[in-house]
Amino acid sequence: MTEVALASGFGSLRQFNRAMREVFRASPTDLRSRRHRADRLAADGGLTMRLPFRAPLDWDGIVAFLARRAVPGVESVDGRVYRRTISLDGAAGVLEVHPGGEDHLLFRAHLPYWEGLIHVGERVSRMIGLDADPSTRRGTRVPGAWGPLEVATHAILAQDCSLTDAAVYMGALVQSLGQPVPGLTHGLTHLFPSAEVLAGADLSPIAIPRAAAEPIRALAFGLTSGDIVLDGSLALAELLASLSAIPGIGTVAANEIALRLDPRAAATHSDMRALASPVL
Repeated sequence: MTEVALASGFGSLRQFNRAMREVFRASPTDLRSRRHRADRLAADGGLTMRLPFRAPLDWDGIVAFLARRAVPGVESVDGRVYRRTISLDGAAGVLEVHPGGEDHLLFRAHLPYWEGLIHVGERVSRMIGLDADPSTRRGTRVPGAWGPLEVATHAILAQDCSLTDAAVYMGALVQSLGQPVPGLTHGLTHLFPSAEVLAGADLSPIAIPRAAAEPIRALAFGLTSGDIVLDGSLALAELLASLSAIPGIGTVAANEIALRLDPRAAATHSDMRALASPVL
C-alpha cells in the first residue's frame, strides 16, 4: 500500500488512506478485500462523478421516458434515480444516475475495473442526452442508448404490443438468456443478452411472439456478422435502410432505433420529431 501511495503522488500512507476514505468511504484494505467477494459490485460503494449539462434539463421527463421502457432485471427507476447493469468486456458493472445541482447530475459507477471510467461517463452522458440542444421544449431531450441491441430489441417488440407487454417480453429474454449478476439490489439481476447469444437462441420457449422473434434473431445475427452496424458510424439514411431491410422491422421501429442511437438526429428528421414529441 505504501508503494501504491507514493507512486500515486501522496506524501505519506496516512494521507493516501485519508483521501481513499473521503472518495470511496472505505480504506484501501477494505476495498481490496471487497474485490474478491461474489457481490463486490454491491459492496464496493462505487465512485461518484459529476455529469455537467447545459440548463435547462427536464430530468423528471427523462426518468419517466426511461421508466416506461426499463428492461426488468437490467434497468430500474426508483423515484428520481436511474440504475442499470452494464457489460465491460464481458464483466458486469452497475451505473446509477440522479439529480445533483442546477448544472450537473451525479453518476455513481460500480465497475469491474476503473481504466475506462471517463469513457463510461461519456457514454452515460450520451445515453441520457446531455449533449442535446436544451433550447427546445424547455429542456426536454430524447434519451440515447447504452446498448444498441437492447434498444433495437425493445423497438421490435413494441411494434405490435404496449410498452407494458414489451417490458414483460424483455424481462423474459433477460431471465432466460442474460448473464446473472449476483448480490445487486433495486431489482437488478442480469446483463442483457449479447448479440451472439440472441443470434443462436431458440426464442419459442420464452413465448416471444414469432413476428418479433425472427427479426430480433436476424438483427442479432447481422450484428455478429458485421452486416448490421449500430455504432453510429452510418449516415442516417444508410442506418434506416439497413434496419428496414430486415423482414419484420417496420418504418416506425427503424426510426425509433435510429432516434435512440443518435438523439441529435431528431432535430433534422421529421419522422423522428413525430416519434420524440409525445414521449417526454
